This record gives sequence, structure tokens and C-alpha cells, in this order.
Amino acid sequence: MDGSLLHAAILGMVQGLTEFLPISSSAHLIVIPKFFGWTDPFLNSAAFDVMLHMGTLLALVVYFWRDLLAIIKAWIASIVERHIGDDQERRLSWLLLISTIPAALLGAAFESTFDTAFRDAVAWIGVFSLVGAAILWLAERWGRRDRGMDRLRVSDAVAIGVAQALSLFPGISRSGITIGTGLFLGLERPTAARFAFLMSVPVIAGAGLWKSRELIGGGLAGAAVGDLVVGVTTSAIFGFISIAFLLSYLRRHSLGIFIAYRVVFAIVVFAFVLSR
Repeated sequence: MDGSLLHAAILGMVQGLTEFLPISSSAHLIVIPKFFGWTDPFLNSAAFDVMLHMGTLLALVVYFWRDLLAIIKAWIASIVERHIGDDQERRLSWLLLISTIPAALLGAAFESTFDTAFRDAVAWIGVFSLVGAAILWLAERWGRRDRGMDRLRVSDAVAIGVAQALSLFPGISRSGITIGTGLFLGLERPTAARFAFLMSVPVIAGAGLWKSRELIGGGLAGAAVGDLVVGVTTSAIFGFISIAFLLSYLRRHSLGIFIAYRVVFAIVVFAFVLSR
């Protein structure tokens, strides 16, 4: 396999696994090429990172297609009938919409800043990884974990939505910060993860479509198209596996293993920075 295609496949696998596990995909996509000395400017670009997210978006849609279809139908019905009432699907559709607003607004406002500010400041990724570990540890320690999806409130959606915006910092993790916030609010682990995954669908889709303008506008060499296809495909496959694994894992286990991993990852990052 061509070198760049192999690197694209590895990065797609990394994106698929780390997007949904609470360990930060953006941190890994920045650190791994630097660690191994991969210098391809396209594979190291924020645009390629976002397109890999389209692979994980595909994984989300395939895994949750029944849920998403029911939510969309319920949302449309609530508008047509101008009524939500006690319908859980209608409530969930509006809660998900509310939760996406903070991340969409902050992402649009500060996207270019975060694209460049931390891509070369690798030490900060270690710091944010430790911050994310601390958040998850506190969430596990303090969360009551006694509320299901049917007990979600508007205030919960707002809080989780605001928290999701913090995932712009590489190392915090979109799934980590949203699941952690859900636990702080008393949600059960599987409920917190499921809501976090569903609310990420419109945010990832919007970011991917926004970034696609740059790729299309700048033109794509044949090699870049191949890298994109390989990266997005592996991202989708491993993303699907990651979703299924985490939802099953959290029914019986805590986030402890991911907290420990984040600490080890931070130590590796700091060691790498010092070695340079």
C-alpha cells in the first residue's frame, strides 16, 4: 500500500476509535503524525481531520438510523401539530436541537482559531487530556446516575450543549465532556452516552459540510482523493465498532479505564515534547 494511503488508513482507524471513546480524537490526530514524523501537509491538515469526522458521522447514522428517523418524524409532527405534550420522541427532538446550538455558534465563531492555535502546541494537548481525565473522574465520583432519557430536561440539554463546545480544545474530547456532563447531571452512563452520540450528529455534519468548501474550492489531487476515501472508510468502520462497544461497556462498567488511558496519554505527550 502507498505510504500516504497507509497513513490515511491508520488515521481513519484512530479517528473511528477515539471519536466515540472519551479520549479525544482531535488530540490523537494531531499527536500521532508528529510522533511518527509524518509530514504530508494534507494528512496533517484540519480539513482532513474534519473529513475523517464524516466517516464517524456515517457510523452514527448507520448505527442510530431508526432513532434518527423517529426523532426527525417526531420533530416534524411537533411543528405541524404545534404540540409536544408527553410524547418522548418529540421532547427528545427539541432537546437535541437545543443542545447543538452552543457548539454550532462557538464553532462558527472560533473554528479558525482552534484550527491553528493548538496544532503545533502539543504540550497543551497533554494538559487538556489531564483536564478531561479530572472531569470524568469527578463525574464518576459525584454523579448519581439515576436518570434515564425520559427524565431529561431543557436545562440538561443546554448544559450538555455548552459543555460540548469545550471539545474545541484538543484533548478535552467531545464524547468525554458531554458524557461527563451528563453524569454530573445525574444521568445513567448509557443514557449520557446515547444522548451525547445523538447530539453530535448535526454538529459533525455541519462542520464537515463547512470544511468541504475548502477542499472543493482548493481542488483535490488524485492522491488526496484516494487518501480521503481510505481515511473516511476506515473511520466509518471503526467508528461503528466503537459506538457498539462503548454503549455495551457502560452498561456494566465505569469510565475508569478511559480516565487511566488519558493520564498515560498525557504522560507520553509530555515525554515527547521534552524529548524534542
